[in-house]
Amino acid sequence: MTIGDAARQSGVSAKMIRYYEKIELISPAGRSEAHYRTYGADDVHALRFIRRARDLGFSVEQMKALLALWRDRSRASADVRAIAQAHIAELERKAQAIAAMTGTLRHLVEHCHGDDRPDCPILQDFAGGHEDESAVLPRLTTKFGAADRA
Repeated sequence: MTIGDAARQSGVSAKMIRYYEKIELISPAGRSEAHYRTYGADDVHALRFIRRARDLGFSVEQMKALLALWRDRSRASADVRAIAQAHIAELERKAQAIAAMTGTLRHLVEHCHGDDRPDCPILQDFAGGHEDESAVLPRLTTKFGAADRA
C-alpha cells in the first residue's frame, strides 16, 4: 500500500510517517519499481502502536523502547511497566506544575483591577517588579520545571 493508504489506515499523517522513518522509529519503507514507498499490514500495525503511545504522551525515546519490547516476544512485562510508571510520574509532575501555574495566574488575575488604570500586577509579575515578593506565588518555568524561585 502507498504512504497515503498507510496514513489513512493508521491515523498517522504521511508527513509523520516520513519523519518516523527519518529518526528510525520505524524501519524504512520498501520501495516499488517507481521508487514509491510501500507499506504492509505490519507497518500499519506499528504505526497504530506509535499513534496510541504518542496520544498518551510518550516521548520518541520511550516509544523506541516500547516498540522494541513489543517486538521482543521474550520481554519481561516488568520492563514495559517500568517505562509506563516512569511516564506516569512525569505526567503527574507536569500536572502539578500546571496546577501551580494556574494558581499563580488565578492569584494575579484576582489582584488585577481590570479597569482603566495602567497599574497591573500581572504585567508587574511578568517583568519581575514585585513590591511585595512574598505576596506573589512562585513563577514556574515554561517546561513544567521546578519553581525558579522559592
